[in-house]
Amino acid sequence: MELKRKLEIPRIDPKELRWECDPECIGFLTTDEVVATREIVGQERGVEALRVGLEIEGEGYNIYVCGAAGTGRSTAVRRLLEELSRERPTPDDICYVNNFKDPDSPKVLYLPPGEGAWFKEEMHRVIEALRTKVPKVFESDVYQERRKTIVDRVRGQEKSLYKEFEKKIAGEGFSMVVIPMGPVSRTELLPVIEGQPVAWEQLEAQVEGGQFPQETLDSLRTRYEELMHEMQERILKVRDLEQELQEKIRTLDREMVGPVVAEEMGVLRSRIKRPKALAYLEEAQQYMLDHLDMFRPTQEGPPQALLGQDPFSAFTVNLVVDNSETKGAPVIFESYPTYRNLFGSIERVFDPRGGVWRTDFTKIKAGSFIKANGGYLIIQALDALVEPGVWPALKKSIKHGEVEIQSFDPFAFFSAGSLKPEPVEVKVKVIMIGDSEIYYLLFQRDDDFKKVFKVKADFDTVMKNNEGAVRRYAEFTRKIVEKEDLPAFHKEAVAAIVEYGVRLAGRKNRISTRFHQVADIIREAAYWAKKEGSQLVMRKHVEDAVQRRHWRFNLVEEKIREMITEGTILIDTEGWKVGVVNGLSVHDIGDISFGRPSRITAQTSMGKEGIINIERESELGGPIHNKGVQILAGYIRGKYAQDKPLSVSASICFEQSYSGVEGDSASSTELYAILSSLSGLPIRQDIAVTGSVNQKGEVQPIGGVNEKIEGFFDVCRIKGLTGTQGVMIPAQNVGDLMLRKDVVEAVEKGQFSIIPVRTVDEGIEILTGVEAGQRGPDGKFPPGTVNFLVDKRLREMAEGMREFART
Repeated sequence: MELKRKLEIPRIDPKELRWECDPECIGFLTTDEVVATREIVGQERGVEALRVGLEIEGEGYNIYVCGAAGTGRSTAVRRLLEELSRERPTPDDICYVNNFKDPDSPKVLYLPPGEGAWFKEEMHRVIEALRTKVPKVFESDVYQERRKTIVDRVRGQEKSLYKEFEKKIAGEGFSMVVIPMGPVSRTELLPVIEGQPVAWEQLEAQVEGGQFPQETLDSLRTRYEELMHEMQERILKVRDLEQELQEKIRTLDREMVGPVVAEEMGVLRSRIKRPKALAYLEEAQQYMLDHLDMFRPTQEGPPQALLGQDPFSAFTVNLVVDNSETKGAPVIFESYPTYRNLFGSIERVFDPRGGVWRTDFTKIKAGSFIKANGGYLIIQALDALVEPGVWPALKKSIKHGEVEIQSFDPFAFFSAGSLKPEPVEVKVKVIMIGDSEIYYLLFQRDDDFKKVFKVKADFDTVMKNNEGAVRRYAEFTRKIVEKEDLPAFHKEAVAAIVEYGVRLAGRKNRISTRFHQVADIIREAAYWAKKEGSQLVMRKHVEDAVQRRHWRFNLVEEKIREMITEGTILIDTEGWKVGVVNGLSVHDIGDISFGRPSRITAQTSMGKEGIINIERESELGGPIHNKGVQILAGYIRGKYAQDKPLSVSASICFEQSYSGVEGDSASSTELYAILSSLSGLPIRQDIAVTGSVNQKGEVQPIGGVNEKIEGFFDVCRIKGLTGTQGVMIPAQNVGDLMLRKDVVEAVEKGQFSIIPVRTVDEGIEILTGVEAGQRGPDGKFPPGTVNFLVDKRLREMAEGMREFART
């Protein structure tokens, strides 16, 4: 049977293989003539979403800034906040002060911006002034004289009580003596016998010896009980006199010291207007007057700390947020959002005297969330999610509008005495920066997320490639040059930078917004220009920077090419083989991605297993790759099994692949290998193939087309270009082509080809050189075509299976 040959091969015009920027449309000679941009380039959607979230004051209008790193997310946030924060009022200072009624629950005070620092300093001055003035009052002659008068009067009353009682008991035959009992003593009444007080034990011994009458002893005991009762009453009267004395002294103290304290505190009251702060001053003044002993000089000198604790620390003002130098709303970028850094902490100190950890309200420290009160807090989403306790606390603080500072230390073995400070009321706009994966994970799994982050600001990785975009690239280049004092860029160099941005975007009509990568090329191009001694950065410097950057990272790529060249990895770039196709894959190793050819083989036989995916059976195939295999199986059933059962076992394999295989871009390649095996027609080894396929036989676009073409081209160049070699790609990917100049030059010289296809039939015709053949009105394929041979072989297998079934 004679085959129907198909010799015509469509090839893409070299002009379509690469988009080039016309330097003349840039409108300047060097970047010295350009004004550096301050706009956020190519992110209109994201910027508008940011503005909406920042300007709406409603509950939950916090922002999740979504997009890939390097797309200008942080820069856009910073730029907009610089603009908006100046228009908003400066928030209050925040202070923690002692709660004199409940020291374990410190109070929070809000003061106008700048007044907190003044209040803290003035409170310190007041205490220092009182520590000097109050002792002088206590040492003054007027105070000492009035105090002595009060003391002498009370002491006289006490002495009169005791003297009258002593006279009475002497007449009754008793004497009052003081008996020491260790560190204390007690007053006792003893009977006087023959002019001497005698202990009761001695009298009892005399009674037993008959030396003292029992009746007299009993009479003395009866009178003793009566006198002791009377003495206790007098002791209680003396105690009342002592209490009266202390109260009179306290009254004197308040009377003498009160005006001094009121005078000093009056300076604070004259300026402080907030009711809560005034109430605190009243409590502090009352506490001072109730504890004036702390001002009394000791024998060693002025008032001292007791057990290492300064009694005057109770009047310290702990200024946790000072907005005295803040202009407008605060903008806090928290780069390390641990629980302590975000929500504050209560520090503790070790007390060697007691061997315990101690803390008080002066050890309270504010976190970024509190410092951002009245303004904006920016954090990285991933950092907030991985830090223990941060995410739940962040949601609660946003929902309730308050932060409760706690001693959060999950790794501490011992804790200090606990404080429960009053929660700080906050109003913060939280901006969380992360990628799409985290956003959708939180949106689906956390019901609170969508309530507290109602605005999503999406930052794209590409923008439209037009004259405006080219101009923005030029302005961005000028910005980097100006900021880092680099040599000016010639317009040809800027054109090369633009072309690099288009290559990053992956489509001719798009240009990348990953400006951190573009900036790196700008810096490296300037570096090579300086090394060469050039005053201007030219196109060759940019191209050299791109090439050298790739070379620094492509060690793995070179090793793979060496293995192909040496024959360790089997790849043919010439000849014909049955059931063997050169597929193409992209390896992404982080720093760079590169394409490489892989041999894909197929073996077919009579059977009922259908398509056997060796990668899946060996657990090396990913779900998308497995799906692609199932799709091509559907294509075979739909095209060849309508008039007979499909009685075939076909195994497909990525040869010499020892790691995972993912993606469906090789599904058309695998299908070609199966069709070759079934038809017995050899396939060209000088053409590599990429493209996915659907069940209708349409070849679909894939990603990484430039890297795949260049990967096969490099192998062909090393082995020797023959002029027949090329890569077959989906026709829809033509718009994505942004190939290296050396590849384009080889195509222009006829040494290499890029072949577009839209269907499996087109592809198999190119690979086999035989017409695919269309099913005729009789339901049969024309003899001598690929489909005829495949259909014939499948029919033979079906009949063979039927014969085996009979036997």
